[in-house]
Amino acid sequence: MKPLLHYSKKLAAKLGTEWMPFADVATVDLPLPRLLRLSLFQLSIGLATALLVGTLNRVMIVELGVPAWWVALSVALPLVFAPLRALIGFRSDTHRSPLGLRRLPYMWMGSLFLFGGLAIMPFALLALAEPQPGMLWVGRIGAALAFLLVGAGMQITQTAGLALATDLATPETRPRVVALMYTMLLLGLVGSGAVFGWLLTDFSPLHLIQVVQGSAVVVIWMNLAALWKQEGRNPERAKARFEKENFAASWRAFSERPGVKRFLWTVGAGTCAFNMQDIILEPYGGQILHLDVGATSALTALTAAGALVAFAIAAKLLSRGADACRVAAAGALFGLPAFALVIFSAPLDAPNLFRAGAVLIGFGGGLFSVGTLTMAMALQQGEDAGMALGAWGAVQATAAGLSIAAGGLIKDGVDALATSGWLGDSLISPVTGYSFVYHIEMYVLFFVLIAIGPLVRRRNTPINTTRFGLAEFPS
Repeated sequence: MKPLLHYSKKLAAKLGTEWMPFADVATVDLPLPRLLRLSLFQLSIGLATALLVGTLNRVMIVELGVPAWWVALSVALPLVFAPLRALIGFRSDTHRSPLGLRRLPYMWMGSLFLFGGLAIMPFALLALAEPQPGMLWVGRIGAALAFLLVGAGMQITQTAGLALATDLATPETRPRVVALMYTMLLLGLVGSGAVFGWLLTDFSPLHLIQVVQGSAVVVIWMNLAALWKQEGRNPERAKARFEKENFAASWRAFSERPGVKRFLWTVGAGTCAFNMQDIILEPYGGQILHLDVGATSALTALTAAGALVAFAIAAKLLSRGADACRVAAAGALFGLPAFALVIFSAPLDAPNLFRAGAVLIGFGGGLFSVGTLTMAMALQQGEDAGMALGAWGAVQATAAGLSIAAGGLIKDGVDALATSGWLGDSLISPVTGYSFVYHIEMYVLFFVLIAIGPLVRRRNTPINTTRFGLAEFPS
């Protein structure tokens, strides 16, 4: 009986490491419960993103009758703060508080901005949808303020939170920490979108107020739980005298490091390549392949599934010594057949080919994102993790917003030229505009592969190819 009990304990201990998600990322200084609690800030960012991009844009246009151009402008307002992420990261690197804290004050400030924006947002939207005579400007100012506050909160919280995760993780565990943070963001995005859709099935102004303000409460509580006791007080830091740091000089020193400028250009180009199709993927399935609303809505889940698998594989490879540059380059390579499948699904009238392309888009984008974020973490020298991650976040967020807008504009512009006959009779088709965007994305991916080549470090350590268990799946 005793040998059986001993064997059972050994088996349970082994299964705990092999089969529990992210069990092997924990360390003595950063146990798994603390790491999971820290990752809640990414869950809150996913919730806010799903609310703005996946729910409110549709509610504002359809149910509230807000003009589409104003909705597009409002949803784009959070991107105003994206280029400031490098400055935010720098300030969190050099922040001198009486308690000796650096990251937590910025996470708290971002959480307050998020809460405030979401708290006033439903009233501003209702005032915008049903303006009193001569008071339309009040609703517009209120909506703009709400979206600006949410955008500022998202950028500040995510920049400081990722920098804190970098501070707490060891170099060996950072790839798995990256995968965990991305997984929580994706789970927050997909899960919150489904919950919002269910809660707003029977739409009414009261339901809208309840859902958005309930989201504000959930966000502030999740961020409070995430930052609680994550950063130790450092009295020496609080007492020490420091010269006033200059952001311009620090940015100049950071950007002049070998490979930094090339890295940032690569991040921007790769983000553009994978995000330009973001706003036209579902319309492509509906207009060209005649998929119903349920089938096109499932594309988000397919893309997310591809990204989750990519996170798992990337974390596995990176934790075993693979070069993050090669992982990012592999993501760009997978993007090429992904867009090709989407393009050929139209002439072949093959919806399943289109779905396979959507999965590969998520897979390639996931590999590229995890690879480049790990590269950004590796750029840290001393205590400037905030600067490195802020620069990465600023480039990625700005490139994503601009490329999404460019994708819609290019598609509509090419469609107008095609239907008017300017491109020839053979291209008078609704497919032309979509296909043009997907071809551009493929060309940009070739540019990414050229740009990332010199960044790849040659490694002599071979990657161990043991079995791939559930412990490696970040979900």
